[in-house]
Amino acid sequence: MNFRLATRGDLPVIMDIVRQAQASLKARGVDQWQNGYPSPEVILQDMAEAHACVATVDGRVVAMASIIFNDEPTYDEIFDGKWLSNGTFVVVHRMAVDDRFRQSGVASFIFEQIEAMCRHRGIAAFKVDTHRDNLPMRRFLEKNGFTYCGIIFLQDGNARVAYEKLINNG
Repeated sequence: MNFRLATRGDLPVIMDIVRQAQASLKARGVDQWQNGYPSPEVILQDMAEAHACVATVDGRVVAMASIIFNDEPTYDEIFDGKWLSNGTFVVVHRMAVDDRFRQSGVASFIFEQIEAMCRHRGIAAFKVDTHRDNLPMRRFLEKNGFTYCGIIFLQDGNARVAYEKLINNG
């Protein structure tokens, strides 16, 4: 597996993966990504800001994620809990894995790559939020050492459960 910045040429495959994720969430009754989000424009903006990344297997894009360092205004306030840290952090948004590669370790590989980036940059924490009902993602986060921290609110007012993992930079 490889992990790299996404390019415009990856957009059709990324959007196919997004559609798969939207269908999976809908089938599980999760009201997340059901309003056309993330749109091609959102993904292109991620690309323009060098946030959009993809995991590939044999050159084929099999997953995508948006990685942002030290910039997530919706994390400024957390309710019914608190963050584990207040320093530098990375956040992952818009992560999805091709249906044919679910349960194959791709998501764990992406998180390992992000943690390595954090160690390299001296980033202290890894933060993520997800829909309360997205139980597979919540189990994945807990299995990978993330701690539930509380509730954050997106810019549109929707609540999300927030998790954090401290990164060992030693």
